[in-house]
Amino acid sequence: MVAVFDGHNDFLQRLLQGDAEQIWLEGDGTGHIDLPRLKAGGIFGGFFALWVPSEDQADRAAQKLMQENPPYDIKLDAQVPYTAAIAHAFRLTAALRRIEATGTLSVCTSVAEIEAAQQAGRIAAILHMEGAEPVSSLDDLALWHGMGLRSLGPVWSRPTDYGHGVPFAFPSSPDTGPGLTGRGRELIAECDRLRILVDLAHLNEAGMRDVAKISKAPLVSTHSGAHAVSQSSRNLTDAQLEMIAASGGVVGLNFASGFTREDGRREPFEGFDPYLRMLDHLLEKLGESGVAFGSDFDGALMPRDLPDAAALPRLIEAMRAHGYGEALVERIASRNWLDLLRRVWGA
Repeated sequence: MVAVFDGHNDFLQRLLQGDAEQIWLEGDGTGHIDLPRLKAGGIFGGFFALWVPSEDQADRAAQKLMQENPPYDIKLDAQVPYTAAIAHAFRLTAALRRIEATGTLSVCTSVAEIEAAQQAGRIAAILHMEGAEPVSSLDDLALWHGMGLRSLGPVWSRPTDYGHGVPFAFPSSPDTGPGLTGRGRELIAECDRLRILVDLAHLNEAGMRDVAKISKAPLVSTHSGAHAVSQSSRNLTDAQLEMIAASGGVVGLNFASGFTREDGRREPFEGFDPYLRMLDHLLEKLGESGVAFGSDFDGALMPRDLPDAAALPRLIEAMRAHGYGEALVERIASRNWLDLLRRVWGA
């Protein structure tokens, strides 16, 4: 079985809904991820997101209906206040540390630790922050770094004190607003100094260009797709992909049905052709060292043939049948993430 390292999941939210250890060790019949399904799918690690849900009580059913029937343009929620954001992020971090105490997972801050966890049969978890609302100052960032944070996205689509995200819209360009704020530019510079990976997923095009001007690290989008294939605002234009390629960066393919279908409909599809079209285009623009997986498990709607992490070998087989050689499959599945992390973290 091919070993997989995944660029993004939202699993930690589910741990707040019940007995965290039981959900992790045995599963609860919901979602996409738990320890047995990760093992069955060959996934030995990935980025575990700290994501704070919006306080606004938006009509999620209406939003879902809109996304099922493009075109659509969903109004962005307001920024979550710091006190609420940090409280929720702490609960998620505590839940991650609680399942680490079972001895089946390790929170890793270096590639050496990831490889050691893999050898020991433990899941290797990167602590990732999706939207920087739980960070009120550079001192806060230093504290989060001390708690193990090694990856951060300045925004999750909602505007923050640091920058502006893309709306959930189709068809739409990711060029949807202004760039980073002054505080955002300071945040990126400090992430560079601390060797915290900066994630461009959800950030708008102007913000990405600002990151490229400030950061000396490779540009990374942990869970995105190609705008040329599916015209979602969440996907990256060829110009953005070329910037990432020039920096030696990586894009993790987002498995979300609505971001990979050419028609943009948030509905499951059958087979893997939408993913293969995405991978072909990403490989053309980024090269074989610039493409990886960024599933968005437990945070997005999956296709019928990839209902959860345990089904991932089906996608691997589809890639082989499509003509991808074993070396390329292994690069996309894990090697590109580990090589990228060595360059960003320096360890």
